[in-house]
Amino acid sequence: MLVRRFAETDAKEVSDLIINTIRISNTKDYPVEMMEELTRRMQPEDVLKRASWTHFYVVEENSAIVGCGAIGPYWDKTDESSLFTIFVLPEHQGRGIGKLIIETLEKDEYALRAKRIEIPASITGLEFYRRMGYDYKNNVSAPDEEGLYRLEKHR
Repeated sequence: MLVRRFAETDAKEVSDLIINTIRISNTKDYPVEMMEELTRRMQPEDVLKRASWTHFYVVEENSAIVGCGAIGPYWDKTDESSLFTIFVLPEHQGRGIGKLIIETLEKDEYALRAKRIEIPASITGLEFYRRMGYDYKNNVSAPDEEGLYRLEKHR
């Protein structure tokens, strides 16, 4: 497996990966209509926009992108960062790719300068992120109005 920075030419493949993963994995935990609305905001141009202000990474296996993730500043702060867009194709889940993505993001300069890293976690990814050392922000263990858990890790 190869972990590398996202390139603009990856946008379509990453968009397809995210949409596929949402439709297969996340619809187990969320209404289909809600997930379809989310997929409309994960088109190639949306991925490019996210990559323009984050450090975006992809994981390749046999020249195909099987996972992705990004880290960026938390509301323009220099001492706090946030993780975004962490997805692994369903047929590759459970093989350590998600862990590899988190470890890569936590070595990025945005993570190294941060005293705190936050992640908006889906129901689907909640236990994975908890195993990676992220805990409930302000001890709030219920999802917010977007159906996401706010998790954080202090460094």
